[in-house]
Amino acid sequence: MARMAGTAARAEALVGTPVVSTTPVAGGDICTATRLRLTDGRNAVIKTRPQAPAGMFRREAEGLRWLGEAGGVPVPEVLGVDDECLVLAWVEPGKPTPELAEQFGRELAVTHRAGAPHFGADRDGYIGLAPLPNRPLPTWEEFYASRRVMPYVRAALDRGALTSDEAATIERLMRRIHTYSGPAEPPARLHGDLWSGNVLWGAEGRVWVIDPAAHGGHRETDLAMLALFGAPHLQRILDAYDEAWPLAEGWRERVALHQLHPLLVHAVLFGGGYGARAAASAQSLLDGRG
Repeated sequence: MARMAGTAARAEALVGTPVVSTTPVAGGDICTATRLRLTDGRNAVIKTRPQAPAGMFRREAEGLRWLGEAGGVPVPEVLGVDDECLVLAWVEPGKPTPELAEQFGRELAVTHRAGAPHFGADRDGYIGLAPLPNRPLPTWEEFYASRRVMPYVRAALDRGALTSDEAATIERLMRRIHTYSGPAEPPARLHGDLWSGNVLWGAEGRVWVIDPAAHGGHRETDLAMLALFGAPHLQRILDAYDEAWPLAEGWRERVALHQLHPLLVHAVLFGGGYGARAAASAQSLLDGRG
């Protein structure tokens, strides 16, 4: 098997174990992923990006460790990290099944229920390559409007991904967010970027999560993100979650609210119709159609 000398040397310096072979891993447009076989029999994956945004890989490693401490959904072990790469234990991929989906739903409830000290995080982070303000605020409504939605409304407007009318619609909703946010809940321990591509269905019978934008937030946010771009056996996940930790009445009507932030992130990063879709979601809530 081929051995990419530069990648192998970087991994060896971080992990402290010689690399036998390296294999490129398909997928991912932000980082280059390479599978490593180590001399001690372990397999790992190294994610690299030259001139990565400051602290990006370190924030990811911190988020993984914090989520792993919850004892719910498993995360790959962090084997090494520096400013331009992250080395994780390899998760052998498997196939999604209804049984695994139910297990994932129950374990996600455990992760969320582990809680967080506040709405936000001690340091700012990233969602993909996009900056993620995390400075804590007293309530989820304040945090979501001020740290998640409005910064991306302004950025999308600057990039031409939102019209001024669309931005005004979202801003109007944020001024009235308490009307739509449902019962108050304590900060949950969130993954923060839980779309299906960050969910690994492992061959050994567990579902793992990767690439977090971890912070203390509202648990419905992770569930709404799972639904936004589709996830295998989504209804089984949601039913198992709701059985393990029942969701507050009306949570389905709040999905559009929790999807605003990821839609705006996509509007900033990719343009297209994501800005209009975010504004339409906001308008549906204002019209009572959320």
